[in-house]
Amino acid sequence: MKILFKNGTVFPVTQKPFKGDVLIENGKIKQIANQIKPNKGVEVIDLTDKYLLPGLIDAHSHIGLYPEGLGATESEGNEMTDPVTAQLYALDAFYPEDTAIKKALSGGITTAFVVMGSANPVGGQGFIAKFNGKTAAQMCIVNPAGVKMAFGENPKRVYSEKKVLPNTRMGTAAVIRTFLLKSQDYMKKKELAKKENKEFTDTDPKYEVGEKLLKGQLTARMHAHRADDILTAIRIAEEFKIKFVIEHCTEGYKVADILAAKRIPVVAGPLLTFATKLELRDMTMEALKILTEKGVLTALMCDHPVIPLEYATVQAAAAMRYGVKEEDLLRMLTINPAKILGLSERIGSIEPGKDADLVVWTGHPFDMRSTVEKVFIDGEMVYSK
Repeated sequence: MKILFKNGTVFPVTQKPFKGDVLIENGKIKQIANQIKPNKGVEVIDLTDKYLLPGLIDAHSHIGLYPEGLGATESEGNEMTDPVTAQLYALDAFYPEDTAIKKALSGGITTAFVVMGSANPVGGQGFIAKFNGKTAAQMCIVNPAGVKMAFGENPKRVYSEKKVLPNTRMGTAAVIRTFLLKSQDYMKKKELAKKENKEFTDTDPKYEVGEKLLKGQLTARMHAHRADDILTAIRIAEEFKIKFVIEHCTEGYKVADILAAKRIPVVAGPLLTFATKLELRDMTMEALKILTEKGVLTALMCDHPVIPLEYATVQAAAAMRYGVKEEDLLRMLTINPAKILGLSERIGSIEPGKDADLVVWTGHPFDMRSTVEKVFIDGEMVYSK
């Protein structure tokens, strides 16, 4: 199947916007140019006075785990029974009929990293979804795609009520460190069994995940708001030499020089909300400006359902009031999260060879009057207004 988008204002993201055409074929972007002549058998979509952008990406979402209309008591987002639940898969709790998914498409979102909540210091494994299927398996493109870890107030609150470790920040750090230490011991036992040509019969799903972290096969997605929690997360990650991303990073602007020097990626947000807890009291939209000016690879999350995914561009547009550049914000919703998710060769920009995940807007996505007219994922139209 071939589709030619003609006469649109194209935002490739990795280069400057231009007036022109985009040709897609067999689910991939085939060509972009100022003018492409339509061949026989090509469907032509006229985009005169319209904008064409890559599908937006949210690199930290709970969509499908907190389905609309069910409320927190019916959610599947947190397994609050054990501080270490590394063996959990968010995919197993994902509800593909969540009405929020269609709404997310109406806001131009095509891809999201779906992950459990932050009740547990080690929460489990998230996955990456494209919103173009009917089942969880059809939507899933990478599983597992990262291991959720959490610092700060949430684990403290959950487990202090249960009167078990952790009740403090040092308790949370100890739980995570102990998990990684036990994972190291687990690896040694496996290696010894192999060396002695014996069958390893003590398989433990938790430490299988820890082994993948320690071998660099999975990335730790570290929930941390306060600056001291961010630094604790960095300290533990460096101690065990694991790959990691800082999630939320509310006070990251206070330690932006450290984040930049260590080249630590950040998924920031949500920032268009109010401080619901103490660790958010110094939240500011200006954080995005500081992080990008320091050179930190930054993506912007909605933390759905905190901010519904369809309002990703609304949050980004609000950040311009605080001095964040338009082009930086567009990257935070496209190529930057693609890089953080390890998918920048497939999604996040309009370039030949990439997946044909494209969104037709009536105007600039940061203009509050603009709406999404059509959404294509892998070259197939999945939403039409």
